[in-house]
Amino acid sequence: MKKFLILSLLYLVFQPIVYAQKTRPNVIIILVDDMGFSDIGLFGSEIKTPNIDLLGKKGAVFTHFYNAGRCCPSRASLLTGMYPHQAGMGGMVITGDYDRTKTGSYQGFLNVNTPTIAEELRKNGYATYMTGKWHVGEKKPDWPNQRGFDHFYGLISGANSYYELLPKRQLIEDNEPFSPQGNYYFTDAISDKSVSYLQKNKSTGKPFFLYVAYTAPHWPIHAPQDLINSYKSKYTQGWEALRKQRFEQQQRLGLQVSGNSLPPSDPKLASFEKETDKNTWIEKMATYAAMMDKMDQGIGKIIQELKANGTFDNTVIFFLSDNGACHETLDDRSSKDLGQEKFNASLSAKIGAPGSYTTYGKEWAYASNTPFRMYKHWMHEGGISTPLLVSYPKAIKQHIQTDQVGHIMDIFPTIMELTQSKSSKPVEGKSLVPIFSRSKRDTQPFIAWEHLGNRAIREGDWKLVWDNEIKAWELYNVRKDRIETTNLAKSNPDKFNYLLAKYEEWASKMQVK
Repeated sequence: MKKFLILSLLYLVFQPIVYAQKTRPNVIIILVDDMGFSDIGLFGSEIKTPNIDLLGKKGAVFTHFYNAGRCCPSRASLLTGMYPHQAGMGGMVITGDYDRTKTGSYQGFLNVNTPTIAEELRKNGYATYMTGKWHVGEKKPDWPNQRGFDHFYGLISGANSYYELLPKRQLIEDNEPFSPQGNYYFTDAISDKSVSYLQKNKSTGKPFFLYVAYTAPHWPIHAPQDLINSYKSKYTQGWEALRKQRFEQQQRLGLQVSGNSLPPSDPKLASFEKETDKNTWIEKMATYAAMMDKMDQGIGKIIQELKANGTFDNTVIFFLSDNGACHETLDDRSSKDLGQEKFNASLSAKIGAPGSYTTYGKEWAYASNTPFRMYKHWMHEGGISTPLLVSYPKAIKQHIQTDQVGHIMDIFPTIMELTQSKSSKPVEGKSLVPIFSRSKRDTQPFIAWEHLGNRAIREGDWKLVWDNEIKAWELYNVRKDRIETTNLAKSNPDKFNYLLAKYEEWASKMQVK
C-alpha cells in the first residue's frame, strides 16, 4: 500500500502540466506593437505597467525570447506556428490588389494551407475572438473571420491614427466596416471590445481563445494629454540618461543580459545636450510612455473581468511584442498615408493630439531597446528580442525567470499542448510547456531569420547575423556577448562557415530570395 501511494504521488508530480487540469484552460494572447526590450517595469522601465508586470511576477518570464523582427512576419509566425516564409509572410502584407493564386514565401497574405491557431482551436471546441491589428491579409477571404475567428473587431491594415480612420485603412467588425464615433481612442476600443467578448463568452459554455493585438505603442504617437503631462518630468535628461537609468534597473532586477557595464551608445545618434528643442523631444517620449500606460490600464480591465467571472486562474495569458522598438521617421511615409495637405497640417498639430502624425525617433528607440543594438526589421537583438510573460495561476504556482531560448512560433504548439488540442498539420515551433515546470525543453536545433535582406541564425550560444545596410556578416557568442559588440567572424572561421552553411540550407528550404 505504501509503495502504491509513493508511486501515485510521483505520477502526479511528474505528469505534464496540462493533464493536472480537469478543465481545459482559456487562452489569451496579448501582442503589442513595436515595444522595446526595456519598455515594461519588469525589464527596467520607469513607465507604469503594473498589470503587465503582474503577469510575469506571478508567472513565467522569458529573457531570451525571439520574434520575427517585423510586424507581418511575427504575426504570421504567431498565428501558424511556422516560420514566416512558410506562412507566406517573409516580407510585408500586400496592400493593393493581389492575385490569391500566386503563392510563395513572399505572397503577402497568410498561406491558406497553413492553419491558424484560431482555426485549430475552434475545431477543438473553443470559442475564438480577436481584437486589434490583423495585418496578414487585406482581401476579405484572408480576414480574421475567414481564418478561424468567431468574432473580430479591429484594423485589417497596419498603422492608423488612434483617433480616426485614415484613408487606405480598413476598420471592421465581423466583416463589416466600422466608423469611429465620438470620443474615440483605439487602444481603449481594443480593451473594451476584448472585455465585451469575455462577457459574451459566458453564455456559450465553451472555453475561449482571445487574441488581443494592440497597435500601441506603434506610431503615430497619440495619447491623452493629461497622461502625457504626467510623464514629461521623467525625460528631461534625455535618451542617454534614460538608457543608463534603465540599464541600472535591469541590473537590480537580475536580468544580466549584457554583463555589468552598459554598452556604448550608437555614435550615429544625436546628443540630447546639443538639441535646441528639447521640449519637443521630451513631449515625444512622454507621449510614447503614455501610450504604454494607457494600454496597461486596458490590460488591467481584461484581468479584472477574468477575476470577476472566476476564470483568471484557469486562463493562460501570453504577453509579447511583435518586434523591438522602431527607429522610423515619417517625413515621406506621412505624406503618402495622409495626403500632402493633411500631412502639412499634422506638422503644426500638438504632439500626441488628434491631427498629429509623428514618431518618437531613433534616439528614444535606442533607449527603449536597452541594452541591445539596432531596431525593428534588423536581425540584431534590438530587432528580434523582446520580453515574453506567461501567466497561468492554476499551473504556474511560483515566479519563473528563464534564459531558455524561445521563438514566437513556439506559442502555437504550447497552446495546443495546454488545451489538449490536436493539430491538423505539424508545425515548426516547439512547446514551451516543460519550462513551466522548471524543466528543460526540446528546442529547435537552430533558429533562423530573414526579412528585407537582413538575416540571422542562432544555434546554441552562437549567432551569425547579416546587416543588409553594411552588407556584412557578423558572428557573436550571444551567451557571453548578447549586446553584439565583439565580432568573431575573422577570429573563428570554423564556426562562421558552419553557421553560414546552416543558414544557406535553411534559406533554400524557406525559398528565401
